[in-house]
Amino acid sequence: MNIVAISGSLSHPSRTATLLSLFLERIGARGAATSLMNIAELAPALGTSLNPRQLPEAVSAAYRQVFAADVLVIGTPVYKASYTGLLKHFFDLIDPRELQGKIAVLSANGGNDQHSLVIEHQLRPLVGFFGMQSVAAGLYARDSDFQKLDDGGGYAVIQPELLARVDDAVAQTVRLLQSRA
Repeated sequence: MNIVAISGSLSHPSRTATLLSLFLERIGARGAATSLMNIAELAPALGTSLNPRQLPEAVSAAYRQVFAADVLVIGTPVYKASYTGLLKHFFDLIDPRELQGKIAVLSANGGNDQHSLVIEHQLRPLVGFFGMQSVAAGLYARDSDFQKLDDGGGYAVIQPELLARVDDAVAQTVRLLQSRA
């Protein structure tokens, strides 16, 4: 079980990466191999990439990692009622056949609950286009579900209901993987 999380956040540290890391930690405890990819780290090379046949090595390596995954966990902060533009560009360069049949876990975070529908109206259609099967449980987090760490090194999830939703998404992902075995 190889799981790759893609954080669409352009900042570091980020609430998005914190939520994805929590999911990876919980599913990793069940024996999955996990890794977290930050789109922000690819920004200089990805932003200038226009042809999927002529990619810088860092971007090509990221795609190889994604194509080798059994499960993709896609997370984004909500900007202007949608996922980030660089995350969109990352997916724009992928041949849809490369992701067909993979499992997707969808995650988003924003300032308030008004942004929660981005999972259903933006991310689910995106993974559907690629022929991926999404886990029913989407993970949406509000900014208030996190606490900034005193050392300035990031965030921690403090909302018990969000922790329970993460555990539910992990359980659904594991069941879906097992049903395919």
